[in-house]
Amino acid sequence: MTIRILVDADACPVKDEIYKVAWRHEVPVTIVSNSWLRVPQHPLIARQVVDAGFDAADDWIAEQSDAKAVVITADILLADRCLKAGAMVIGPTGKPFTAASIGGAIATRAIMADLRAGAVGDGIGGPAPFSGADRSRFLQALDEALVRLKRR
Repeated sequence: MTIRILVDADACPVKDEIYKVAWRHEVPVTIVSNSWLRVPQHPLIARQVVDAGFDAADDWIAEQSDAKAVVITADILLADRCLKAGAMVIGPTGKPFTAASIGGAIATRAIMADLRAGAVGDGIGGPAPFSGADRSRFLQALDEALVRLKRR
């Protein structure tokens, strides 16, 4: 199987950046979503629309993940599944998910969900707004991940 990029695309803010890096490295990209999304007409870009069922996109991505895949997602539970399948996983802010970091990320996610659900959560918001620095970090992280995979 060839190196490829799998994108959890429904809320992904870095699709254009993914295309640019993929074209430069000549790596195919699959945009996975629950609904039809516009993607560039390019031989390296494919669209995979899955059922609207709960976690259908996540299930499809996890099933396709292996040691030749780079998965782009902000979903921590999907990241965990893909790491277990051998894939490299990068968040849209450029932060890589690793076997060493995923346990802490899952625990933090659970704590934040509990805080938001309780009375303490009134003043707790979501993640910080997406920034230009995040975009830049993401471009660098994806480029580095593809270079590493090509060297294997």
